Amino acid sequence: MRRRMRGTAVAAIALTSLMVVSACAKDSGGGDNTSAPSGSACEFSTPPTAPASSSSTTAAAGRKVDGSALKIGLAYDIGGRGDASFNDLAAAGFDKAIADMGVKKENTRELSAAPNEDESAKQTRLRQLASEGFNPIVGVGFAYTESLKVVAPEFPNVQFGLVDSAVEGVTNVTPLVFAEQEGAFLAGVVAAYQSKNCHVGFVGGVDIPLIQKFEAGYNQGAQTAAPKVKLDKKYITPAGDFTGFQDPPKGQEAAKGLIDKGADVLYPAAGASGIGVFAAIKEAGVLGIGCDADQYNQPALAANRDVIVASSLKRVDVAVYDFFHAAAANDLASLPKVFDLKSNGMGYATSGGKIDAKLQGILEAYKAQIIEGKIKVADKI
Repeated sequence: MRRRMRGTAVAAIALTSLMVVSACAKDSGGGDNTSAPSGSACEFSTPPTAPASSSSTTAAAGRKVDGSALKIGLAYDIGGRGDASFNDLAAAGFDKAIADMGVKKENTRELSAAPNEDESAKQTRLRQLASEGFNPIVGVGFAYTESLKVVAPEFPNVQFGLVDSAVEGVTNVTPLVFAEQEGAFLAGVVAAYQSKNCHVGFVGGVDIPLIQKFEAGYNQGAQTAAPKVKLDKKYITPAGDFTGFQDPPKGQEAAKGLIDKGADVLYPAAGASGIGVFAAIKEAGVLGIGCDADQYNQPALAANRDVIVASSLKRVDVAVYDFFHAAAANDLASLPKVFDLKSNGMGYATSGGKIDAKLQGILEAYKAQIIEGKIKVADKI
C-alpha cells in the first residue's frame, strides 16, 4: 500500500473527496452474471479465458552469491517494522538477503524515520550508514529522493537503492519502482465480484501520485469486471502530510464514512492506517482487500483478518532482495526497470480461502492479459 511511500505501506482520509464514478443498475444487455456470487447486484462483463499458467520471473531467481563480506543497510520510511505493509515487506527482503547471502548479523543496520521529520534527518540517516561502511544501502520510500540527491554524490563508491523513486543523473542510485496499478487492478476485480451492493470503496493514506496509482488501477479493475459498479474514495491526509500513513484511528474514521455511504468492500492503500480501516470493516460486517503485503497473514491484523478476502501484493520484498543480490554480484543492470506482474514485482494473494476456483481463474486470466499487454492499466485517474 504503502507505501508508500508507501510502498504499501501500503495500507483513510481527512474525509476529502468523495467520488461516485457511476451508479450501479441492472444492465439491459451484454453482461454475463454467471460468475457472480449469490446475491450480487452487479452485472459482470464476460471475463477473459484463463491461461494454462501465468509467466512471471524474478531477477535473482536461481543465482547464489556470497555476501559474507558485505555490510548492508536499510533506512525505513515512517512506520518501520511492524506497519503490516510497506516497511514490513522491505524488512522481509532485507532478512532474506541476509540469510541467503550469508551476511553476518553484525554487518547489518536498520534505521527508522519519524513522521513529518525534517529533510536533514533523512540525510543524517543515510550519511550515518554510508560513513560507517554500509554498502549497499536501501532507502525505503520516495521520501528519500531529495536526500539521496545530496548524499549519494558524497559517497560515489556506495550503491544506494531507492524504493518508489529515481534520482536523475546520480549513477550510484538504483530506482526500485513498481507498477502498483497492475496489482490494484486485480484488487478491483476481486472487490467487484465480492460486493453484494455493487458498491466498493478506496481508502488512500496520503493524496499523492503514488497512492493515486493504486486508486486508478483499482477503479479500472472494478469497472472492467462490472462496468456499472459504484466507486467511492477517501484520503486520510492531503499531500505533504504523511501522517496519513500511520494513523489507524483516522483510517477507521475514513472507512466508516465509506461504509455508511454503502460501500461493502474496501481497499486501503494507507500503510499502518490500514489497521484502522480493517477494524472498521470488521465492526461493520463488510469485506476488505489487503494492500502491499498478504495482509491476511500479518500479525498486526490477526484480530480482523477474517474480513480480508484477498490482497494485492507490491513485492517490495522482492525488489529489496533483488537489489542486494544484484549489488553483491556486481550486476545491477540485471534488475527490471519496473517491478510489475511480469517480473513478479506485483501480484495477489488469496489467503483465507474465500476466493473460489472460478474467481481464481478469472484473476489469472486478467493477470495474463496484463502481462501480455492486452490490457493496459492506467496509472492516473
